[in-house]
Order: sequence, then structure tokens, then C-alpha cells
Amino acid sequence: MSTEPEPTEKTEPGTRGTAPEPEGTGGAPGRATDGVASAGDSVAESGDVDAAAGEAAEGVSDRPVGGEEPEADAGEGGDSAGADADGAGKAQLSEAEAELAAQQLERERIARRKAEKQRPVESGAKLSGKAADLLAAVRAVESGAKPVAAVFSEPEPPRRPAREPVRPRPVPAEATGVGGGVGVAVGGTAPETVEAVQRVLAEGGAPTALASQVAAVLGEGADEELRADPWQLLRVMGVRPEQADGFARGLLGAECAPDDERRGRAVTVWLLEQAALAGHTALEMPALTAALAQRGVPDADAAVQSTIAEAEALVFQDALDPAAPEPAEDDEEGAEQPVRILVGLERYALAEESLADGLARLINSVPKEDGSAEDWERAALSAKGSAAELIRAVAAGGLVLHTGGQASLTEPAALLTAARGLGLRAWAATHSPLGRDRFSALLQGGRPSASGSDGAARQDDVPPVTGPAGGIPAGTRPVATVAGLLSGAEGPGRDGDGAFDLDLLVVLDAPQLDVETAALLVESMPDGARLVLGGDPAVLWSAGPGRVFADLLAARICPQVASRRPDPGPLGELVSGIGIGELNQVEAPGKEVVIVPVRDAGEAVHRTVQLVADSVPRALGVPAEETQVITPGHGGAAGTRALNAALKERLNPGPGRFGGFDPGDRVAYSPAPGRTLPGHVVGADADGLRLTCAGEPVVVPKERVEQSVRHGWALTAHQAVGCRWPAVVAVLPGDATQALSRPWVYTAFGRADRHLSVVQGAEQALPRAVAEIPAKPRTTRLPVLLRAQTPTAG
Repeated sequence: MSTEPEPTEKTEPGTRGTAPEPEGTGGAPGRATDGVASAGDSVAESGDVDAAAGEAAEGVSDRPVGGEEPEADAGEGGDSAGADADGAGKAQLSEAEAELAAQQLERERIARRKAEKQRPVESGAKLSGKAADLLAAVRAVESGAKPVAAVFSEPEPPRRPAREPVRPRPVPAEATGVGGGVGVAVGGTAPETVEAVQRVLAEGGAPTALASQVAAVLGEGADEELRADPWQLLRVMGVRPEQADGFARGLLGAECAPDDERRGRAVTVWLLEQAALAGHTALEMPALTAALAQRGVPDADAAVQSTIAEAEALVFQDALDPAAPEPAEDDEEGAEQPVRILVGLERYALAEESLADGLARLINSVPKEDGSAEDWERAALSAKGSAAELIRAVAAGGLVLHTGGQASLTEPAALLTAARGLGLRAWAATHSPLGRDRFSALLQGGRPSASGSDGAARQDDVPPVTGPAGGIPAGTRPVATVAGLLSGAEGPGRDGDGAFDLDLLVVLDAPQLDVETAALLVESMPDGARLVLGGDPAVLWSAGPGRVFADLLAARICPQVASRRPDPGPLGELVSGIGIGELNQVEAPGKEVVIVPVRDAGEAVHRTVQLVADSVPRALGVPAEETQVITPGHGGAAGTRALNAALKERLNPGPGRFGGFDPGDRVAYSPAPGRTLPGHVVGADADGLRLTCAGEPVVVPKERVEQSVRHGWALTAHQAVGCRWPAVVAVLPGDATQALSRPWVYTAFGRADRHLSVVQGAEQALPRAVAEIPAKPRTTRLPVLLRAQTPTAG
């Protein structure tokens, strides 16, 4: 590992000059400069409820309602957002509308599943103890009676065995984008509805530009609903409580008050939505009431009770120690089992229950007799090490977890090859099109290849996949993206019952599965099929709510196979050390790792441009279009915006005549919150901005360009997860040290295949983050639901 390289000529920070040569060895990425300010935009990893709720949108907090639209990078909460409400009346569904359709189908499936049960399930049904008393108090308040006292009682009864799932129908292929990408949008909003909403917004002093989004969220009669409850404006992505308060004052006048019951409910739901952006599927009651108090709600408890009574949220109680024996009936009151009270939005609560049911079904069902035991054992013997263990585990069970770094991809590849050799309909699914292409190359006897700016594969040499068939035949690609598999745009399709038409599914990048996506995947698995969830548990978690892979690993309800194949070379050594909390000094004779110390954010931007445009191409032969810059956030003096502006000026200057973009610009396209597709601009016409992503053409409607397309020379780590490039420049400015954590550093540094340059302005914040700052906790109910449904594996 090198220290500061010698520049080829003297240059001052902030001036143009010849880039520093990446040369020298020794040292560790710990030197930095004075750091100031806070961490810019990033909040998606925040475990603090109020931080997630109150500081989530850098581009929203300091501007009036309806200012700059939030952008669709949900994983980087600072600029995270959903797609907006534009695109109504289009003859063909957009990617965003396809996601809306998929979510609607999931809600319909859940409704049918609930209807199958013997008794109707009301909000708060089957609760006991404090949760039941809370709901009883709500009913008592409504009737004018005195609320009952809250006491702890026994936990909720054991859950019933999983029922046969109602299969979700696939979204039409024409509704999807690259890799089957889907997003959230609106369609079919009547013009008269939008006009009516505009009049109400204008009356309350809010920008009329929000009308289409409000109409999309509230539906027909949106103007009347908004007039009756002005705080419904909070349901529009990017609007904050203080902005909704201003609108309510303009509309209601003297009738507007902080203790308005409508305000309490709206702020409660808003906080739960913001918590979901930070990864939580539910919040503990004390955390929620504390956040409400900080938002100026005088009676937080009453606000929560009202929200539950109106079925805008659900309340649960979970035993703090599910393994503890239940108290006997004659025990004294003091022996009652302690529980925690959780409040969550219905969509995430039902998704977690559906996921737990589906996983229990896979674990408890008998796998199909595809191949004899002797055939499976023969396939295992032809593999090596932990690949053989993975094959044996899959032969015996319906659900298997596989963990490992980049080099461990050869093991699921060997499994897929062996399964296909035995005649199974085996498929793999990845988080991104780039990951799909890399894994496809590996299956055909090559290595996981790095990618250029448009996602096109770059082939390198590594040992071929071992297995009975020696690889998948050329021209055969049994690999899809998760989004494409769910939509039906990729993969094997579905059978007559709506389940995937396959026998084995290997899901790579499993840490990127949020709870809703995971529920859709598991519910789509046919009975008797085998599911393997694989990935690196040290990377950043999903952009959406939940921590599915981590929860499953902790629950130990199924076999787990840990790869023993280390990532090779100095980069592998560096990243492996970060994974266990150690920022080690590594020898890098081939300039695999270079440290570039900087004094401030301006110098960080200058040095980054030098590295991408000059040093790395000249010293290592990696062109600028195959080098990716990664930085903690979008805002700040060295965030993605500043870096992309400087890189565009150097690499592809132009007037930005297509909504700020020019042909040849590198871009990051977000068809849905939390999903980013690297690509570049081809042109623009009346239909919109034309891109190519992962080698496939994409047309982004002009009304969606601002919300879903960014320049892509520089990305955040959340945007980069699931992808790799030949060279990576990781920028760590001093004003973003609060955003650093061990998973962030591990993910950013691990995106490099051949070379990593670290523009180090974080001083000791970098080694401290690696050693002391793990992933921030997320509140989820999945572990409790899994323990109630399945036995614990040994």
C-alpha cells in the first residue's frame, strides 16, 4: 500500500495539473486532514429515529414545500426518494408504474390470504398484555369511557403453521426496464382532479407543482381530502412536518393547532415512513413517542392511539426472550414475561409475516426427488471444499444460506452447474444487471468480470468453475436480476399456479433484499423447490426496510455454509481485514492500493479528477470509463454532485442541453428507490432521455429525468453495491466522517477488482470507523416470527 505519490509537476490544491503517479509501497489509509461539518446527505444507515425522520432529506429541509424534487436513491437517505407522480396518460406503463402494479398485486395477495383465515383479523387482533390494553384504551377513549390501565401479560399465542400461499401474478414484461427494473409512479390521474388539488394548494400557500403527486397519492377526491385534513400533504415524498404545518395554517387559519388529532396521526405515519427509509420495519413505542414529542406533538401517546384506532398503523407485542418458559397460570404478577411494544405500518408488517410463512413452508416441505442421493454425492465429490458442502446442504434441505466474499461466487456457480447436470431447472438471481453479467461469465468458465461505465462485461482470467459439467454451455444464461425475475421479464417464467417454473433458485447479493422483495420471492417459490440465499454479510444492508439476510443468519433456522475461499491479492487482504474491524497495512507491489492524502474537500475533488483522468489510465492502463469514484454522500463540497460536475468538465464537457446531460455522459439511472443502473447518455428526443444501461437501451421520460437520473462518474456506496469495476477511487472528505462505518468502508473498497485509490481526508476517522462503528441496528420483527414458526438449526 502506498503513501502520498509524487506528482509529476508541482500543483496547488484546486488547480489543474498533471495527476500524481500511484507509486510506492507501505502505509495504511489512515492519514488525513482537518475535518469539519457533518456528513452531508446520508441517513439510510441511521439507527436514530429522529435523525432518520428529521434529517433525511438534505434537499428538502431548507427549502419551501415543493422545492427541488427529492431524487430516487433510497439507499442514501439524504437524497433518497420515490419516483414522482408524473407520466400519467402514457400508453405504455413506465418502470415506476410497474412497481406500483407489483405492490398492488402483493396487497391483493395479502388480502386474499387474510380472507382465507377462519376469523377476520382486525387491526390489533390477537394481542394481549400492554398492546391489547393500548388498543382497549383507544376504544374506550372513542366511546368516552375511562381507558384501562396498562399491565404486562402473557405473550401472544404461537403462530399457526404457514398456509398455502396465494401466488402473486407477474407484472407484464413490457412494464419493466433494464434488468426487469420496476419503480413507483402514477398513471391515469384525471386532469380535473389535478386542477382541483392545485386550487387547494394555492389557497394554503403551497406550490401548485405538488398537485400531480398529491392527486396520485390521495386518488379521486384528493382536493376534498386535503381540505378536510391538510396534514395529508405529508404523504407526498419529500414534504416535512414543518412544511405541512405551514400549509395547514394557510388553509385552516386560527383552527390550526399543534394538538390537532389529524396532525398527530399524520406525523406518526410520517415518522414510521422515515424509519422505513432508515431500514426499520417497526419502531418500539418509547422511540416513537419520543420522536413525536421532538416534532411538537403535545400528547404523543394519544397520537399513537389515534393512529392505531384509525388502522393507519398496527401494534404488536414481542417477547423480549422468546426462549424463556412461559409463566404458569398460578404465578404471581411479578413473574410475567417481559415484552416489547412495537408499532409499524401495515405493508411492512404483512410483508414480514408473509416472508416468515413462506420460509417456514420451504423449510418444512420435502424437497422434490430430483436426482438420487448418489447423484448428489457424486456432484459434491467433483467439487472442492465449501462448494461440496454447499451442494450437500442443498441436496438435503429446502432453504440454505451461503456466505462469502467475491471469490466465493465460484461455489454457487458450481452448485448451479451441478444441479443443471442432474436435470434440475436451476436459476440464479442477482441484485443488478452488472452482477448478472459477471455471474454469467463465471458460469461459462471465466471469471466474474469487471464492467465499464455502461455495464458491458470485461473478461479476465481465473480458474474455471469446477463441477460435473465443467460449466454452463455457451449461449445459455440461467441468470436473471431479482427485479426481472419477479416481473417476468427474465427467468424461467411461472407455472399454472403462479409460482416460478423452477426447482432451484440461487439468490446472490441476498443482503440487498428488503423485506417486501424477499416476501415476493419466497411466496413465488413452488412447493418442494430449493432456495439458496447467498452473499457477503459484511456489505451495506438493503436500501429498503428490513435486514432479511442478517436476521436469517442470526435465527439459525436452516443450514449455513460459510465459504473458506479468501479474496486474493492485496485488495482481498485489505477488504478481508476491514470485514473483521482491522485496517491493515498491505504490500501492494503492483500498485493495487494507493493512498492520496488531502487537506480539504477542494483538494479531494482536484486529486480525484487527476486520478481518474490521468494517473490511473497512464500508470495502470485502466481507462477513465472503467474507473468508478465512490464517496459517502450526494451533498457537500466533495459529494457526488461536486465530483460529477468536476469530472464532467474534464472528461465530457458540454452545455448539458438535454436537461443537464450531454451525449457520452456517464449516468446513474434509478428506475426505483434503492436500485441504481450505471450507464451513459446516447441522446434525447421527444420521448425523453435515451440511455444505455448494461448494454440495453433505456428511454427515460423527460418529466422523470430530474428525479431518476444523475451523473454517474461518482456514486455513493449504496448505489455501487452489487457492482465492481477494474479501478475504484474512494473519496473520504473530512466533512463526511460521520457517514463512515465499517460496512460503508468494506463496501466502497470492495468494489475494486484491480486497483483502489483512497483519497484520504478523514484522518483517524477512517480507522476508527473500521474498528468501532458496525452497521447501525434496525428494528424488525422477522426473528421473532421465524422463531415462532420454525425449529432452530444446530
